[in-house]
Amino acid sequence: MNAPHNPDSPVEHIRRIHAELTAIRRDLHSHPELGYHEVRTSDIVAAKLLSWGIEVHRGIAKTGLVGVVKGMKSASGRAIGLRADMDCLPMHEVGSVEHKSQNAGAMHACGHDGHTTMLLGAAHYLAETRNFDGIAYLIFQPAEEGGGGGKAMIRDGLFERFPADEIYALHNWPSLPPGKIGVRPGPVLAATDQIQIKVCGKGGHGAMPHLAIDPVVIAAQIITALQTIASRNVNPVDSVVVSVCSMQTSQFGAYNVIPDAVQLMGTARSFRPETRDLAEQRLRQLVDGIASAMGGSAEITYRRGYPPTINTEREARFAAKVGEKIFGTGNVVIDGDPNMGGEDFSYMLQARPGAYILLGQGGATEGRFLHSTKYDFNDEMIPLGAGYLAALVEEALPG
Repeated sequence: MNAPHNPDSPVEHIRRIHAELTAIRRDLHSHPELGYHEVRTSDIVAAKLLSWGIEVHRGIAKTGLVGVVKGMKSASGRAIGLRADMDCLPMHEVGSVEHKSQNAGAMHACGHDGHTTMLLGAAHYLAETRNFDGIAYLIFQPAEEGGGGGKAMIRDGLFERFPADEIYALHNWPSLPPGKIGVRPGPVLAATDQIQIKVCGKGGHGAMPHLAIDPVVIAAQIITALQTIASRNVNPVDSVVVSVCSMQTSQFGAYNVIPDAVQLMGTARSFRPETRDLAEQRLRQLVDGIASAMGGSAEITYRRGYPPTINTEREARFAAKVGEKIFGTGNVVIDGDPNMGGEDFSYMLQARPGAYILLGQGGATEGRFLHSTKYDFNDEMIPLGAGYLAALVEEALPG
């Protein structure tokens, strides 16, 4: 890591409590909680904020909370929001770390324990120094992993009660080396839509397929045809992914039975609203047409998930500028490609200008990717990430 050393920077202040923050992070990792059930996590966060003299508002989207830190001045009349997610994933941890999950079927495999801890580190520094003109809203959000906690907080009046002028979120990224960040204007992450298809035919004997309508063959044709949405329907310079990820027949266990039906499940990912509409339209046409042409039928459920995560131009460039001060020139990646993953911070970016920033975590070469069973947050990044979040406040609201 080649981050510049500045004894007056938020990073160096936060390094003084690095051990305390690491202990918090590892405790959260040991006790992961699923979306809207982050009771223990929320209690810990609230207790820490209150102990540092920070005003706390709880019960927003059930387990969400907001800490309010007022600067030494208020003449600007402006406010900035910083968001961290708190929930875990419904999966079993396989790693051997001492702070391994104690809750079966629950694991912090996406680093939300680290995100929560970094925002706590920023909160400690901001409450201690208050070297800014305005208000910092520290948003601890539940249920990012599929539960739409960001949308729920907005629905509960987040921005009416805490009217941030701009908002930022920091997410760890194993594909980036430690000590680097990535931020770009425009699309960062994709819209995430869910697909369920029931292909119906007529079951029969595997030796007499002419007397049946084989839904397995129909499903195979559908799976292949759906790939033409990306290759033949969408502009090659645009991006769309349609993946069938699961297939289940109504009969399993007999090698000579043609089933009555096949269930397919998958996902569609895109960045542009027009592309999203086109993908759904073509999927319905292909599925209905192929099933009908082969003598069967199909039932389609297409659920639109999180919208694309799109950074606003000014705020993304501001986040990059602050990143250069904290991480050093050359350690800010502004030309990285968008990723087809999804995030419900997208809802907050629809409501307020802001940016979603990637914090280098490392570990990808060792197979420690996000959502892997051996993932663990890199604790060495806590002071850098927390200091960067604090610097966003000080730079956006100079005192």
